[in-house]
Amino acid sequence: MVQNNIFGAKILDLALEVEDHLIISDLHLGYEEALNYQGIMIPKFQYPKIIRRMEEIHFRSDCTRIIINGDLKHEFGKINRQEWKETLKFIDYLQEHFQDIILIKGNHDPLTPIIAQKTGLDVHPHYSTGNFMVMHGDKIPEKWDEITEDNIVIGHEHPAVGIRSGERMEKVKCFLAGDFRDKKIIVMPSFNFITEGSDVLHEKPLSPFLKEANHDEMKVFGVENFETFYFGTISHLLKVQQEPYPYDAHFIDFD
Repeated sequence: MVQNNIFGAKILDLALEVEDHLIISDLHLGYEEALNYQGIMIPKFQYPKIIRRMEEIHFRSDCTRIIINGDLKHEFGKINRQEWKETLKFIDYLQEHFQDIILIKGNHDPLTPIIAQKTGLDVHPHYSTGNFMVMHGDKIPEKWDEITEDNIVIGHEHPAVGIRSGERMEKVKCFLAGDFRDKKIIVMPSFNFITEGSDVLHEKPLSPFLKEANHDEMKVFGVENFETFYFGTISHLLKVQQEPYPYDAHFIDFD
């Protein structure tokens, strides 16, 4: 079942359209160099893929503002050479295509304000689009009662869903949607092409939002090459995966 609208927001591949804002999350620029330091030698391929995907998203979207919802870069306590180069190039790219750029601080962003200062931008703890409050999701705001928006958008979790097809198990990046306290919440996948993310069916939640929310009743929206598929709730997917016969995800009726 194809469905790309959640609480009035539109899924556009790994991005989310909210009013006139395009939201992406968790790019982790510079991740390859961080892995190289650890002895994991992989080529630096992510940045060109990010730009190609952004160009396709921008072609399909009329949004004039973009929100980077945390973790623009990867390293915690330093800015490596790859991060300096790619973050500055990426912000230049965004400034050519959008009227406004909003950077939200993630848990990997203690030094991102230094980069932002060089580009004339600010880093925000959160940002309101009107009826959507966008925050990274690594911590719940202390003054929760002061949030008047009906909807919350977070990243941080890097959600993906493990779908079995015959003998194979493949991860598909996904959005999650459900209830949190008195509001609706959307959890975004990472805009990162090195890893698929955390399997919401088999791994414990990372974000405190998901640890408190009714995780199993959250709805799962898989995204693959600009197609969006509603897979049902996490609890439904867990139940289906326990069926004694093999199945192919393409032929399941999730309604």
